[in-house]
Amino acid sequence: MISPCSPPLEPPIPPARTPASQTIVSPPSLPPNLPNLTLPSPPSSLQAPIPPPPPLPPLPAAMGVAPPLVFGLEKSQLLKEAFEKAGPVPRSRDDVKRLLKLHKDRFRSDLQWILFCADLPSLIQEGPQCGLVALWMAGALLAPHRNISLEGLVQMAVERGYSAQGEMFSVADMGKLAQEALGCHAELLCGGLGGPNRHRVLQHLVTGHPLLIPYDEDFNHEPCQRKGHKAHWAVSAGVLLGVQGVPCLGYVEDLELPGLFHPMPGAANQPPSLPEEGSSGAIYLLSKQGKSWHYQLWDYNQVRDSNLQLTDFSPMRASDGRAYVVPTGGVRAGLCGQFLLLRPQESSH
Repeated sequence: MISPCSPPLEPPIPPARTPASQTIVSPPSLPPNLPNLTLPSPPSSLQAPIPPPPPLPPLPAAMGVAPPLVFGLEKSQLLKEAFEKAGPVPRSRDDVKRLLKLHKDRFRSDLQWILFCADLPSLIQEGPQCGLVALWMAGALLAPHRNISLEGLVQMAVERGYSAQGEMFSVADMGKLAQEALGCHAELLCGGLGGPNRHRVLQHLVTGHPLLIPYDEDFNHEPCQRKGHKAHWAVSAGVLLGVQGVPCLGYVEDLELPGLFHPMPGAANQPPSLPEEGSSGAIYLLSKQGKSWHYQLWDYNQVRDSNLQLTDFSPMRASDGRAYVVPTGGVRAGLCGQFLLLRPQESSH
């Protein structure tokens, strides 16, 4: 099921070529006699091989939390050190409670809050692969037994002509890839997260299904507005709703944070009344993206506005020496105001 603005997301025939509807954005030719910008070699006293660090101790079985998967970990000592300091991947509920305590001034005290969330694995990207990293994380909810690797997703995207090196500038192509690789149902919506799409997005997240959305990424990974120059992808697998009153049926108040409620597992839940569209600061998307293994809470309207202004291909990307696959019509045609609702194939709602 898709919006009228887009053709059906049918699984493609897998040709190993670039579709005619897309363009390879190649790096410009470099002028001759450029200075050598290679960093100088370290002094000989520092060139002795450094022994690898000892393996990380296994996590206690009682925690039930897997460590983050870091793409390129074996190549980077910096990443290894950050990994060792970070510890296990936080669960979504624990990370939300941390954020609520840390930034309590952001959240309206006149509301009660209901958290709908699902746990996602973490994968730190290397290079322009944020969309495929987000899809890989969503796959943990959609197809947990398929064991799809990031490398497999990149290879498939390149073979289908959707990508040159893992980048994804087309929401429609991402939907086709999701259906083929994960065997899930992908619904492409355009026109942004507001208006008639708003209710569908919130119901989708309350049900526990993931949302894939492109946006402009700020320095702290939150949504911003840079006309597409910082285009990035995130996956949302939950929502924090600010409501005037929590329904009596199927919810329990958090023991640590009064005013925060969770749906009771296995119980019938009375749907909450969704905040009105003009109500600011009452809806936060629980999101993850490929540059941090922590969850983030993003104001719904902030994400909506960022997604709606993706119009231009970054000049820095155009001159960074890499090739990119961009659909006809550019970033505006491929990303602006578009996103994907993903759910298991057997789920019709």
